[in-house]
Amino acid sequence: MLQKILEWLKLPETKNIENLDHPSTTELHKKIIEQKPFLKKLYLDFYNQFKKSFYLNPQGTFVELGSGGGFVKKVIPQIMTSDILPLHNTDLCFSAEHIPFKDSSIDAFFMLDVFHHFKHPVPILKEISRCLKPGGKIVMLEPANTLWGRFIYQNFHHENFDPSGGWEIKGDGPLSSANGALPWIIFCRDKEKLEAQFESLKISKIKYHTPFRYLLSGGVSMKQLVPSFSYPLIKAIELILSPFHRWLGMFFTIEIQKI
Repeated sequence: MLQKILEWLKLPETKNIENLDHPSTTELHKKIIEQKPFLKKLYLDFYNQFKKSFYLNPQGTFVELGSGGGFVKKVIPQIMTSDILPLHNTDLCFSAEHIPFKDSSIDAFFMLDVFHHFKHPVPILKEISRCLKPGGKIVMLEPANTLWGRFIYQNFHHENFDPSGGWEIKGDGPLSSANGALPWIIFCRDKEKLEAQFESLKISKIKYHTPFRYLLSGGVSMKQLVPSFSYPLIKAIELILSPFHRWLGMFFTIEIQKI
């Protein structure tokens, strides 16, 4: 019965996707985000979190890794967008294991639902650290391993979510290979191991949030579950419940500073 409901909720245009790793799938996701008002407002809120988390010096250099189908430039116009896939609307195409910037040249790296796709996070963190200026930041927004988040991701999401996993992910695809729990594994469960291995990187902030809005938006594969005009109300309810986000949040924002 549940499977039938989920199949009915699936967006018609996503039912026949054969390859998550093809650029056309990301282009489709971009179109869906633009056409779903509730989801688009959520992305705007996520990007504004990025903007608030770092003092945006107009002369600074800011890079988004894994820009995908997003639209961060509408909030942070000076940011450079990038992706591992060749996409029409990104500035650069490269793997995060080989970032094409000089040492100590970047003020901040931003990631939205990207880190949990990194199959080899250690060399990527080394590359990011190499490129960051002293005082620069990594700001990422990722799936949260909370009671509610874990229940949703393990039962209703297509990506793997294994809090007992290691630091690396098996698989070849940049999008089809994932462990949604990877950020929690590295930055929470194994925090001491991380700080011993990367002495110049210090976690400065972890904030849990957004227990319901992404779920109700349907994301990029499901139908929107509530009317678009309800967005401010749902957001207000989440704000009221913020003391419980450590158990209810479906996402968390992690800030890491190079010292």
